Amino acid sequence: MTDVNEPTVLLSFPEAGVAELRLNRPLATNALSLELQTLLSKYFTELAENKEVRCILLTGGENVFAAGGDIKGLIDADPIEIYQRHTERLWAPIEQCPKPVVAAVSGYAYGGGCELAMLADIIIAGTGASFCQPEISIGIMPGIGGTQRLVRAVGKAKAMQMALTGKPITAYDAWIGGLVSELCDDDDVYKTALANCRRIARMPPLAAEQIKEVILAGMDAPLASAMALERKANALLFASQDQREGMSAFIEKRHAEFKGK
Repeated sequence: MTDVNEPTVLLSFPEAGVAELRLNRPLATNALSLELQTLLSKYFTELAENKEVRCILLTGGENVFAAGGDIKGLIDADPIEIYQRHTERLWAPIEQCPKPVVAAVSGYAYGGGCELAMLADIIIAGTGASFCQPEISIGIMPGIGGTQRLVRAVGKAKAMQMALTGKPITAYDAWIGGLVSELCDDDDVYKTALANCRRIARMPPLAAEQIKEVILAGMDAPLASAMALERKANALLFASQDQREGMSAFIEKRHAEFKGK
């Protein structure tokens, strides 16, 4: 049980170069209250500027990732209130985070929880996890990417089925469909996600940021335009000290020490 006075998001630094953000409303299945969203946004803003952080691990804990929005805070809301909440501004620092984000998903990732997971660059899921966009069952629809990011992740047919039926899909189906990066035993989710973060944190951060930026920017661009972005970003990295260090270490058969310069 969590103390009611504890923050709704816990920040820690489990290893060098890795920041961990843990959703912390276990009694409410980590429902995404405005307070939680605001704190998550604040932390992502800070971590984006923290030069010591090279990768961010996002998790909800061992039993649930996040089971959607806080319905009690929505039931009496009117359209103007919903509009004026501007939750897109709260989610922008997550969406625009330049650093790689790895989500460790155990249990439910429903509604806003699924949408939050989709903002990660890598999703590690346990075999017992499930993903769902159930908004239609309460008379609304996904509003934070559950139609647009989902269709880009799994394609029209699966996205339509999830959004129109509200039916959950298993972690295995999410993996086969391309929503999940890696599937593992439920007991190994955190360990596997942290191992991914550890490996990324050891890589040159400038290259990691450029890879993320070019993949995201190029996804919806014509291939020729996306390839131009790739060529220019690749050329830019040849101005970095890390490029020289990485190639020298390879030739000298030693481990590279990347400084982010």
